[in-house]
Amino acid sequence: MNTASKSLKKPSCPKKLIASRDALDAIQGKWRVPIIITLSFGDKRFGEIRKDIEDISPKMLSQELKELERNQLISRKIYDTMPVTVEYSLTTLGRSLEKLLEELTEWGVHFRKTVIGKKGERVG
Repeated sequence: MNTASKSLKKPSCPKKLIASRDALDAIQGKWRVPIIITLSFGDKRFGEIRKDIEDISPKMLSQELKELERNQLISRKIYDTMPVTVEYSLTTLGRSLEKLLEELTEWGVHFRKTVIGKKGERVG
């Protein structure tokens, strides 16, 4: 590599790298984004979320809901009913993911057409 091409490269920004890792840590995994997306359509109870995301186990859903709540992306409201009703909703921070998730979905459509469509097989 010559000196001219080295000088054209931008240095990486450690603050951006750290912030992007924090963001990915909060929404990482197979289930968190689908949970956030289903809650973007309105508040839901545990069973309603499971119905929307058919292949998630109750144990995994419970773990992911706890993690999303710990990361302040969702909130849990407990109603004093018999039996007790628990409803999950997106917080303001969780709703702030809307634009990102729209972009991610659009990219996913593009990816499916470009890569998966050509191979004729599912990736992952």
